[in-house]
Amino acid sequence: MKPSRIIFLFLIMALFQLQSTAQDTIIDGIVGIVGGHTILKSDVESQYLQYRAQGNITGSPTRVKCQIFENLLFMKLVFHQAEIDSITVSDSQVENEMDRRMRYFIAQAGSPERLEEYYHKSLLEIKAEMWDVIKEQLMVNLEQEKITEKVVVTPAEVKAFFRKIPKDSIPEINSEVEIGIITREPAIGEAERTEGKELLAGFKERISNGDDFATLAILYSEDPGSAKQGGDLGMFQRGEMRPQFEAAAFQLKPGEVSGIVETEDGFHLIQMIERRGDFINVRHILVQPKVSPIELNNAKLFLDSIADLIEKKEIGFGEAVIKYSDDPNKNNGGMLINPASGNTKFEIDQVDPKIFFVVDKLQEGEISSPVKWEERGTRHFRIYFLKSRSIPHVANLEVDYARIQEWTKEKKKLSVIEQWIDKNAKESYIEIMPAYSDCPFERQWLK
Repeated sequence: MKPSRIIFLFLIMALFQLQSTAQDTIIDGIVGIVGGHTILKSDVESQYLQYRAQGNITGSPTRVKCQIFENLLFMKLVFHQAEIDSITVSDSQVENEMDRRMRYFIAQAGSPERLEEYYHKSLLEIKAEMWDVIKEQLMVNLEQEKITEKVVVTPAEVKAFFRKIPKDSIPEINSEVEIGIITREPAIGEAERTEGKELLAGFKERISNGDDFATLAILYSEDPGSAKQGGDLGMFQRGEMRPQFEAAAFQLKPGEVSGIVETEDGFHLIQMIERRGDFINVRHILVQPKVSPIELNNAKLFLDSIADLIEKKEIGFGEAVIKYSDDPNKNNGGMLINPASGNTKFEIDQVDPKIFFVVDKLQEGEISSPVKWEERGTRHFRIYFLKSRSIPHVANLEVDYARIQEWTKEKKKLSVIEQWIDKNAKESYIEIMPAYSDCPFERQWLK
């Protein structure tokens, strides 16, 4: 098991995810020391349990634990160097990462209460235990970036790397598409906006006169995710909802009902249920002003004319995006960005089925007819542009140079890290206790 950034991120996350439960059953003790930083038996055992729970065990338990231990040696070595290099992270950086991690944990658990039940600790106690772990992880990440920051690869290195791959091991690249989009958002008329506000104002008056907020939410809220629960959104903290929604919600006291709050989703009434530390639970009623049929049809006709101009090559797709699109992707030339890779290429199974149904009928360079799109209660029209479509193929330098270049760079970074280990392991204080001293390590950790 070679050290890599991905592995370390996983290991540190696993360290937190299982440490509280694992320490209840594992007799702890120091099994390694790197530059004054200890590795505990529970660190190794808890991560082993995580691997086993995910079905990632290959080889004997002893060998897997040795591999985990060696990765922890490297992580502590990098952390030790980060301290020497005066690598720092701010409290706000730690807090932001902690909030992101907590949102993930809560989502996985199902609710804050279930997370607390799992760890037998309050949210505040869990966050307190996470602080040092996350701070160390961020410092390790920065130090690893520092170690490999000067790594570049030349075209000759890319070609050499690719030629060394055995022919029967060259990966196959799935079919990929690049998709552009131009969106036309029809305007919501003032009459429709006024109607929505008046409806909510009527609900608020009924609540003031004794009607139950949750019942009104079930009957009238246009939020399909919460209406059946009486508008209950569950526990959340800042950064998870629309800014305007949060600004109003966090000011409320238990039982209090807000005024009318406008967000991108529509108009809301919000009622505070409870506050617990940094988390609150509210219910809401959502009313979404409807676009008039006339405005919706105007949007379709407008995009029809734009698609016609593009087809006749009277305007390029990129120019049309800048001039006419209401989509946030206009800053990327109208191209959809794959969140998994950060680039514009999507494998077929990564494309939203509703989008793929349209673009699958297009040839490269073609533009679609206007398509109505409904999302979170909003309705608009959009046209799609198929910039490129590749067929499944074995990777080659001509078509996949950028991808192979990235593979080459990652391999070179790994080589730089391994050289760094060889050098720094000799210069740092490292002690390995007898329980792991016989491990078949990849590197020479002891002088």
